[in-house]
Amino acid sequence: SSFLLANAQIVDFPIVYCNESFCKISGYNRAEVMQKSCRCSFMYGDLTDKETICRIDEVLESHYNDQFEILLYKKNSTNPDLPEETPLWLLMQIAPIKNERDLVVLFLLTFRDITALKQPIESEDSKGGDLLAGLSKFAKLARSVTRSKTLVSQFSSHPVSIKDSTRHVQSHLAHYRQEAPKTPPHILLHYCAFKAIWDWVILCLTFYTAIMVPYNVAFKNKTSEDVSLLVVDSIVDVIFFIDIVLNFHTTFVGPGGEVVSDPKVIRMNYLRSWFVIDLLSCLPYDVFNAFDHDEEGIGSLFSALKVVRLLRLGRVVRKLDRYLEYGAAMLILLLCFYMLVAHWLACIWYSIGRSDAENGYQYSWLWKLANITQYPYSYIVSEHGNSTELVHGPPRKTMYVTALYFTMSCMTSVGFGNVASETDNEKIFTICMMVIASLLYATIFGHVTTIIQQMTSATAKYHDMLNNVREFMKLHEVPKALSERVMDYVVSTWAMTRGL
Repeated sequence: SSFLLANAQIVDFPIVYCNESFCKISGYNRAEVMQKSCRCSFMYGDLTDKETICRIDEVLESHYNDQFEILLYKKNSTNPDLPEETPLWLLMQIAPIKNERDLVVLFLLTFRDITALKQPIESEDSKGGDLLAGLSKFAKLARSVTRSKTLVSQFSSHPVSIKDSTRHVQSHLAHYRQEAPKTPPHILLHYCAFKAIWDWVILCLTFYTAIMVPYNVAFKNKTSEDVSLLVVDSIVDVIFFIDIVLNFHTTFVGPGGEVVSDPKVIRMNYLRSWFVIDLLSCLPYDVFNAFDHDEEGIGSLFSALKVVRLLRLGRVVRKLDRYLEYGAAMLILLLCFYMLVAHWLACIWYSIGRSDAENGYQYSWLWKLANITQYPYSYIVSEHGNSTELVHGPPRKTMYVTALYFTMSCMTSVGFGNVASETDNEKIFTICMMVIASLLYATIFGHVTTIIQQMTSATAKYHDMLNNVREFMKLHEVPKALSERVMDYVVSTWAMTRGL
């Protein structure tokens, strides 16, 4: 229903709140209504009864509870086809609200449109016109009710079976059913459940590849003795090869938004897009490298090509929004990407330290780490005496954790200094890493701040609304019992609608 709240402690009883329904029934917006008198004098017109106006003033001044039938005028300035004001009959009810000290602090005015139950308002020019123009809306309402009763009596004299009527309606209704696109038996739909699960598997294996390949290349972790790692990587390569086969038999969305299921078109589209990258990333170079020590550098280069598989992340990430909220999905992916870059930089940092140590720089960070951990390096001269090999040194786990610690401290601009760059190569790499890390840090954590702010915006809006309601009731001295009921209503409504 339409209602107003007015301050009963101030002269002329100004309006302090009006709901949306009152704005519709009066034609005024909320800004035009606020702080005006609750007598609604801005809606008075020529035909408004003066005696009723006096009674309203008396009830407000005496703080009584009463109701009136009053003729007011609705504002129609927004509609050029209608006159500026339209008369309408309203049932106005005035109810005072008292606080704990038994003082009237607010007036509650409710309005109901009863124009349909009153005689139509006629101007002097329209009097004596057509007979139908003089019919009251109440008479029209009564006639429609009488007509409805006649129809009911007709149906009661000739009863119709419910089954017959239902069958008659169903025969004229269109039948709709969900029908999947017709595809050849060996073609998979790109949105089927199996393909969704398969994409999750490929995503996990892609992260495994992105983590293990740089580590294996930097720390030379692949030898013929690491049979378990060779088996795992071989299984991963087989799964990637199966993914290539599946991509030759998976539909895709064409330029016009249609689902393309023609096998020839699917094969040509895959050959032109992702086939070369997928093929390079699934070949088992690590297996060849494990048994071929003469071509170790070439094998490591080929093994690094598996990181190209990360380009497929864009295809899988687009499916995450179906299962996770957009903000949460982006937050998780950004943090994973940040850690992944730190892992890559740690592998490069170790490779530079290893190269400097092999070249005789005994003040490099890796050589200092070996002396601190009491696992010193030593050189072994080859049989021909023309080359030396660096042996012993700290455990592989210690070297990786220290390298990751250094890259994370540089990327987060902390820099404790207990691990520092000493050689020229290390300093050049540190400078490049700082430039890249500053841009990455600003980009990622700028997005993280925006995502967290979006996730907490609803909570902030909720608390602002509660504070506004509390201040309103405190300002107008609303009774405590009524305040608790209002707060309970606001909280319950928000819980059901989530602020929508």
